[in-house]
Amino acid sequence: MASNPEHLHSSKAPEPVGLYPHARRVGNLLFLSGVGPREKGTSQIPGVELDEEGNIARYDIAAQCHAVFRNVRYILEDAGSGWANLVDVTVFLTNMKDDFQTYNRIYAEYFKDNQPCRTTVEVNKLPTPIAIELKCIATIGAPEQV
Repeated sequence: MASNPEHLHSSKAPEPVGLYPHARRVGNLLFLSGVGPREKGTSQIPGVELDEEGNIARYDIAAQCHAVFRNVRYILEDAGSGWANLVDVTVFLTNMKDDFQTYNRIYAEYFKDNQPCRTTVEVNKLPTPIAIELKCIATIGAPEQV
């Protein structure tokens, strides 16, 4: 993570697509910026095929779910937090009708031991050609100490 104690940048998560940090620490709380499924160092998005104009031709929501959860974990760990410290998750899906069942099943696998508050909303579009993005709040320190 970067040396600024408030603005945190992960060494493993994909680079932000704008002028914002991966996360910001305020007291013992960690606020993550929107996290998508892109891979670090590339514009590659797991499970996404684009057409000639750069529009989504096909995508695999399961591959994107696994990738976005991995990226969230990278940011949490680089910030001195962890999966068990998540307290609130907001999920943005671009196709609730087709993707919610798969997303909900995979979410249950990742969150069976820790069940943060959750809100899931459908949005028309996300800034890059992705089908899912997470906005999270976590604590820093052992979950039982906060």
